Order: sequence, then C-alpha cells, then structure tokens
Amino acid sequence: MLSFEVLTDRYAICRLSPDDPIPPWAVRDGTNEQSFISLTWTPDELSIVCRESSVPGHVESEPDWTCIRVAGKLDFALVGILSAITKHLAEAGISVFALSTFDTDYLLIKNPHWPLAEKTLSNAGYAVYPLKQQA
Repeated sequence: MLSFEVLTDRYAICRLSPDDPIPPWAVRDGTNEQSFISLTWTPDELSIVCRESSVPGHVESEPDWTCIRVAGKLDFALVGILSAITKHLAEAGISVFALSTFDTDYLLIKNPHWPLAEKTLSNAGYAVYPLKQQA
C-alpha cells in the first residue's frame, strides 16, 4: 500500500501570462531551503506552485494548500495510482490539484479540507507521515 509524506509549508497555485518570464520569487524565496516548486508553461498560461509566503500580493493566486507526495519512486508502468487515490478523496467531497514528476505524484488539498483528507486516506489504508528532513 502506498504512503504519503506531508510537506511542511503552505502552498499557493499562481497564474501568470504565458508571455511572462519565470519570476525570481517563484524559484528563490530567500530562505535557502529546498521546497516544492512546480512550473507549467502552456500557450495559455504560466502556472506556478510554490510556497504561499513567496507569492507577491499582486499575483493572481489561490493560496492555502497542503501538499502531500506519494512516498518513494513510482514506476512508469504502474497504472491507476492517481485514480485510486483521488477516488477516495472524491467520495469524501475533497477536491485535489494533482501534479506528477518523473519520480512520483503530488496532491495539493485546500488546507481547511486537510483533516478530512488525512482521515479519508488513513481509512482507505494509506499511511500519512510528516516529510522526512534530508540530512
């Protein structure tokens, strides 16, 4: 059974114009700590997921997200991982913003819904842990 690691920060999902360059605040927030950042550039928009505290007030954003990641690396041959996870959350009425990387999947859940999401995932047999700090 899969397990999840809960990232410690609060996150925001930002929308910029597709013509905008990647802004420095999105990739360097002054803390010199590693954190989760996702940049998705399409012909329609530049979407950025980053620490909520990094986002300037004038930027269009949706703040107050908790971010979890599937612990470990997922093989590309695995099928239905996100479907299985989001099925349980959808049945509980919890919306997610999902992202995938080369190694694993991340889910962002609005912070007010996080306690129910954590309970829902635990009841479905998933383990939910705080993120292990890297040495």
